[in-house]
Amino acid sequence: MTDATVAPTQSGRIAAFFDLDKTVIAKSSALAFSKPFFAQGLLNRRAVLKSSYAQFLFMLSGADHDQVERMRAHIAAMCTGWDVEQIKSIVAETLHDIVDPLVFAEAADLIADHKLRGHDVIIVSASGEEVVTPIAAALGATHSTASRMRIEEGRYAGELEFYCYGEAKAEAIQALALQYGYDLARCYAYSDSSTDIPMLRAVGHPRAVNPDRVLRRESLENGWPILTFTRPVPLLHRLTATPPAAVAATAAITAGAVAAGAATYLALRRRHRPGFAARG
Repeated sequence: MTDATVAPTQSGRIAAFFDLDKTVIAKSSALAFSKPFFAQGLLNRRAVLKSSYAQFLFMLSGADHDQVERMRAHIAAMCTGWDVEQIKSIVAETLHDIVDPLVFAEAADLIADHKLRGHDVIIVSASGEEVVTPIAAALGATHSTASRMRIEEGRYAGELEFYCYGEAKAEAIQALALQYGYDLARCYAYSDSSTDIPMLRAVGHPRAVNPDRVLRRESLENGWPILTFTRPVPLLHRLTATPPAAVAATAAITAGAVAAGAATYLALRRRHRPGFAARG
């Protein structure tokens, strides 16, 4: 059993909430875009190395409150003065090349399955919304929620308005449930990280994906299913490869998964054009 924060109504809508980094895609979305940001002069080599090292320590140690606040301050300071439209343009121009090879095939199949079942799919990420929103759209997600920087005169002002992390993720999906009528006791959530335990506890069907040590222990103690995603396969390759047996369980699911994969690939290709910028 799990601690769903909303009692089941049997009439509310169902959503599947997905963490992004290392759950849907095989690495940090923010770090994935560090190369084009560096190429455009937004980051210097020291900043890239410092960010990578900070992320590495963050994953190894698990984060306490002070570490989270330091990471939050570091992110805000690093991005101060960046032009928001330039960031959107860089993400739009490089989205296909960067994200396409990183999507876990198992996650894409799972997203397709939820959509076939009539569930909304929502990406919930601590990365910035200028990165998360177009990725979510390319994946065919219904909605997304992510961290937001304060913006002044079209530039980042060096302050995070909302850090979509830890308890804040649970609060974000509770707000979405109220806005869109989701019955959280019937909803699903997927994550790899123990920092997302509050989000997982907020739904009736939590799922751990490639969990870290703390989340694995929590999952075993609570009887939460543990999923293993191992195949970050380019979406174009997935369209020509033999579908896995699990996906081919029925003709309907097979056809739906292929159609969803095709739609996702075509969406990624369209979003390769400069100028695309979706807002969450």
